[in-house]
Amino acid sequence: MIYPPSDVPAADEIDIEALRKKYAAEREKRMRGDGQRQYLITENDYADSYEIDPHMPVRPREPLAADIEVAILGAGWTGILAGVHLRNAGITNFRHIEHGGDFGGVWYWNRYPGIQCDNDAYCYLPLLEETGYMPSKKWVDGAEIQQHCQRVARQFELYDGALFHTRITALRWDEALHRWRIATNRGDDIRARFVIMCGGPLNRPKLPGIAGIESFKGKLFHTARWDYEYTGGSWTDPTLDKLADKRVAIIGTGASAIQAIPYLGRYAKQLYVLQRTPPSVDQRPNLPTDQNWAASLKPGWQKARQMNFQHGAIEGLAPGEADMIGDVWTEITRNLAAELEAEGWPQLSLEEYLTRREMMDFRVMERLRRRVDSIVKDKTTAEALKPWFGMNCKRPLSNNDYYATFNRPNVTLFDVSATKGVEQITAHGFVHGGREYEIDALICASGFEVTSDLDRRWAIKTIEGRDGVSLYDHWADGYRTLHGAMTHGFPNQFFTGYIQGGFFATTIEQFSRQGFHIAQIIKQAQDKGLTSLEPSEAAQDAWVKEIRATAIDISKLQLECPPSYFNNDGDTSQKRWYLGESYGPGWAAFEKLVEDWRSAGELEGLIVAARD
Repeated sequence: MIYPPSDVPAADEIDIEALRKKYAAEREKRMRGDGQRQYLITENDYADSYEIDPHMPVRPREPLAADIEVAILGAGWTGILAGVHLRNAGITNFRHIEHGGDFGGVWYWNRYPGIQCDNDAYCYLPLLEETGYMPSKKWVDGAEIQQHCQRVARQFELYDGALFHTRITALRWDEALHRWRIATNRGDDIRARFVIMCGGPLNRPKLPGIAGIESFKGKLFHTARWDYEYTGGSWTDPTLDKLADKRVAIIGTGASAIQAIPYLGRYAKQLYVLQRTPPSVDQRPNLPTDQNWAASLKPGWQKARQMNFQHGAIEGLAPGEADMIGDVWTEITRNLAAELEAEGWPQLSLEEYLTRREMMDFRVMERLRRRVDSIVKDKTTAEALKPWFGMNCKRPLSNNDYYATFNRPNVTLFDVSATKGVEQITAHGFVHGGREYEIDALICASGFEVTSDLDRRWAIKTIEGRDGVSLYDHWADGYRTLHGAMTHGFPNQFFTGYIQGGFFATTIEQFSRQGFHIAQIIKQAQDKGLTSLEPSEAAQDAWVKEIRATAIDISKLQLECPPSYFNNDGDTSQKRWYLGESYGPGWAAFEKLVEDWRSAGELEGLIVAARD
């Protein structure tokens, strides 16, 4: 059965050509030529925004000199799952090296008020069946997610070798040892046979490089380093009572901001929301998990649900396939499937299907704009909060309290699109429309270095492979890998994330499958007595050619969207590929391809060196 379509406007209520012009005009208002250069690098004068841990004190320890089999760089979900797959493969000599003070990654650092998962937790949280854990609700709180990170780490004995509060400063391949030499800010010299890069896409906060920000004398922090000492409250009890006499400004209206803003509006004396591009924000009916439903689930239910999410969010529902997710992430596909079912599933060409899907996109976005009007009382404010872009341009969000916050007398929205960002920061406030507004605190909800240059994003100064070649130089003109996992000239180094491979709607499952693939390669290398392996240049080049020949062209979408991390803040240069290159035939085809490659047991396309 297909759910009925949501309450979207009828097709004859939508003027597509008028909306195209409106979308283009709104995009142009926000375009600027500096791309990622509009953000500060979180080092030197701004190192506190990245280096200091407000959640846990850094404990002194002696530098470590050690030889290990595998180093996992990062202990967020990607690193946790890499460790799980290594242990399941019988590989136990590994260590996690992590900047934070515990497992969790972004879920360790992000503790701002109101933080929740912003898509279906039954899909997002991994290993639910393996751990016997069921999320408390559909969109779970951040503390619950980090507790699950810890649960998995304990169950799979990952704590034993973990090095927390440790940041990588250099990676260098030592040809004589056939190992990676890993230097850290704690003085460590770790020599690892294999290295798995698990930094994750939400690794390093980015700070807006607004003129004058260095002169601000009030309190300044990023949402990823929330200061409860200043605001009052805590991660699990965000009663921000210390803001009662404070004037606060928050920059940004993305996924973090829409969750924190209702709390800031509730407690601050005055809140200014500085918005460049409004997000789309749907309702969030976040009921407790139905225990009868949970008890009825059969083994394999989570993988089935994750595949259903893939269909609903990306690939399309098959005739008769239910949408198990039932929220804004799958709404366009769900609505279109319901209409096609009512029509008897007519045969459509790809072009006809995409035309129908585009129309539904316009209708869903119009529904979301009308939601703003139904909640926000001031018409000027409501108009400024409306999202004028296609659904895939920005992450779809949901929150029950965000729009209502702008009905509070102490909350003011400033649309800074006309100046393509905040005009200026002063010693005591910010400038908007030529007028200075004094504030006590400035909070940056400006996101993470998702698609910026790799040296910024990974925050590792030096990564040198064979003959001292820099990985950053090696990939200067585009990713060059085999299956998105390895690259020529960098033996025994493995990559995760959005590189060159299959992309999955449930990001953590995608990264988990990458970890499984890597663990199996390392296991085969051990079983064959190999000291190093890397793709041949020919195999690497063949994969790059294959992935680009089959790629789905998304350049039109990127060029029509307002600036965001999806298009590297509107950067139209070749570096748009930093978001990753997806295998065109899809997730299932990619998974079969790499499974067949592994099953053959030949490590085809790899140059290998065996022990003497």
